[in-house]
Amino acid sequence: MNPASSSPPMKQQASSTQQSTRTRSRWARLVHLLDAATPHDLLALVNRIAVAAIFFQSGRTKVEGLLTLTPGAIDLFRTEYRLPLVPPELAAPAAAYAEHLFPLLLVLGLGTRFAALVLLGMTLVIQVFVYPDAWPTHLSWAGLLLYLVGRGGGRLALDRRIAGD
Repeated sequence: MNPASSSPPMKQQASSTQQSTRTRSRWARLVHLLDAATPHDLLALVNRIAVAAIFFQSGRTKVEGLLTLTPGAIDLFRTEYRLPLVPPELAAPAAAYAEHLFPLLLVLGLGTRFAALVLLGMTLVIQVFVYPDAWPTHLSWAGLLLYLVGRGGGRLALDRRIAGD
């Protein structure tokens, strides 16, 4: 075999390796830029506000004025939102007030992990007993809430201010 004839494939292999190295290097720089542009504190703040808006808006549909439960809310828990073992007269106000209190806590970043855990529990109840076919929506809520349960509210939360961090 002629050594000169094996040279072009080796050059192609070296060129391919260099191109692959350049691509990995560019990717690593992009990943570093994205990491820097999306710190935990920003992600946590966006997650807190996003999931709070979902639950708060749901809570507003159950009340009039500041926090007066509507008769329609109780009827809703008698029919569409019927839960086993929990009477509608208890479930409706509990849900309405929870959908106001815990989103407020999330926005403030006060008791973030606890508030997110409570709303995650509500999401599970809604998924299992109320709207089992809406799992894609509930999975997206759970994803936002699990991040907050696991990582907390970040430095832009009152939790951090109170803890002195």
